[in-house]
Amino acid sequence: MTPDELAERLEAAAHRIPHAIARGVEHTGTLGQARIRGGASGRPGPNVITGAYRNSWQTDTRRIPYGAICTIGTDAPQGRRLEWGFVGADSIGRVYNQPPFPHVEPAIPFIGATLMLAMQGALAEVLR
Repeated sequence: MTPDELAERLEAAAHRIPHAIARGVEHTGTLGQARIRGGASGRPGPNVITGAYRNSWQTDTRRIPYGAICTIGTDAPQGRRLEWGFVGADSIGRVYNQPPFPHVEPAIPFIGATLMLAMQGALAEVLR
C-alpha cells in the first residue's frame, strides 16, 4: 500500500467513525438499560410490585462531534433509596431503616465491557 492509498483509506475511515461510534454507544445504552432493569426485577435488587420503577429506566443517546454520548437513568424518586438504602426520617417525618438493593452498580462492569467491545467493533468496521 502506498502512502497515498493509506492516506485515502484513513480519511475515509475518519468520515465513517462518528456513525460507527454512535451505533455502538446506542447499542451499549440499550443493553445497559436492560441489565439495570433486570437487576431491578427482584433480589438482590428491589422487588417488582407494579413494574413502574423498572420501566422508568430510560436511555438518552445524543450524537456529538466525532461520536456519541448516552445517559441511562431514571427520574423515579425512589431510585437513590433503592440503590443505596435509607436510614432516618424523611422530609415528612416518616422513619426508615431501608437496606440497599443494588441494581445499577452491579451493571456497571457489564456496561463498560460492552462499550469497549462496541468501540473495537466500530474501529474494525471503519478500517475494513
